[in-house]
This record gives sequence, C-alpha cells and structure tokens, in this order.
Amino acid sequence: MGVTMAGFSDRANSLVDVEVVPHPTVMMVFDLGDGAMVLEDGNGQKQQGRVVAGLAPKRVRGQGQAGSFTCLQVRLSPVAAHAVLGAATELSGAVLDLDDLWGADAVRTQERLRAAKSWDDRFTIVEVALARRHDAGRGVDPEVAFCWGRMTASRGRTRVERLAAEVGWSRKRLWSRFGSQIGITPKRAAQLIRFDYAAHRLAAGHTAARVAADSGYADQSHLHRDVITFTGVTPAAVASAPFLAVDDVAWPARP
Repeated sequence: MGVTMAGFSDRANSLVDVEVVPHPTVMMVFDLGDGAMVLEDGNGQKQQGRVVAGLAPKRVRGQGQAGSFTCLQVRLSPVAAHAVLGAATELSGAVLDLDDLWGADAVRTQERLRAAKSWDDRFTIVEVALARRHDAGRGVDPEVAFCWGRMTASRGRTRVERLAAEVGWSRKRLWSRFGSQIGITPKRAAQLIRFDYAAHRLAAGHTAARVAADSGYADQSHLHRDVITFTGVTPAAVASAPFLAVDDVAWPARP
C-alpha cells in the first residue's frame, strides 16, 4: 500500500527542536509523549497531537517539550495517501490536524496507541486503521499510480512527456489528473524525488559536486538552487540536518 512507520522515543532534559526536511511522502505523526509535541509550518501555523504534513511543506519544524518525548510517525506514498486521507490538493504543502480528515476515528486511534504496551502493538493498530480507511477511500487512477512509480524508480529523472506517452494520455491530461490526485504537478513531484535522493547523499557525506552529478542536476549551482527552494537553507546545512541523520536508521527500507 506504500506505507512505512517508525517509532521515536527519548527522555530529553531540554526542548526537542528538529527541522523536518521535505521528502516525497505524506507524513502522519501521533504524539504519544507526556508533553505536547508541536509541528509548525513555514507560515507559522501550528498543529499538535495528531498531525498530517502534505507533500513538500515549507520548513516544517517539530518541537517537543522537555520530558518524555514519544511519537509514532507514518510515511504514506501520495498514491496511498489519496485513499487514506483524501483531499490531495488540500494536503499539498500544508500541515493539518488529522481530526479534520478522520474525525473521531483520529481520536480513537491515538487513544489505542497510548494504551498499547509495545511498538509492535502500536504499529498493528495503525496498520488496521490505515487499511480500513484505504478500503473505504477512493484510489488514484492506475495511470497516475504508474507515473508516480516510474518517477520514484528513476529518482525523478523521467520526463513528463515520456510518461504521458507511456500511459496514452496527453501531457495536459496527465498534468491535470496527477495534480488533482497527488497534490502537486508531475514536474514538482520529479523535483521533490530528485531532491530527496540528493539530500540523503549530502547527509551521507558526499560532496555537493558529486551529489549534483549523481542526482541528475545540470551542475552544482542547479543543486544549490533546488535545495534552497525546498528548504530555504544551503546544501551544507541540509547535510547536517538532525532529521536526516536518523533517517536511514529509522527508515532502513528507503529506496
């Protein structure tokens, strides 16, 4: 279904403050700690408790109070998110309260998560909730799912015109259907996927010049502009982002 999950827990003596680097998934966060955890987007909007961050939000920052910091994070491919959450265009670039999308089901799910005795039990609770919502939701067009899969497999280096030809659609139709169901345009999606690969290469210690060449950028300046566009900071700052430092540990199944 395009779902991965990870649990985070830490007894911090000070405020937990982490910048979330954009990635090509829709993120759900369930706060399970003693103190309130807040997600703030680049527009100053704050959400806490049960939160959804759509594709490519502006500079999301996660903040947790000192004490027991615990949360369960879910990453949904936008193909799965369309059925599970709906309102793809509303989700794009936004940080929302899950209650607005799931209603009372969001509250019940978090209550069960808090009562669970282990991470395995928590993951199972979320899996059941997601499967129920997915089965009741409306899936994306097979052509849109195919194009997203091709984009991720090529790390964002497949041309939109070629994808349209492969599914037998006009470029205009693909642009329209993809945007309405995924939440961003095909071009933006390809840029986000390519950026995600480059960001993880930077975090792994590779030079910006090498990352630019390996990721399909025209040159290092092109990489620099893309990083600024998605994060507002330089490639050097992205390379040291705490969120990326734990990413390959927490999400070992990344492509």
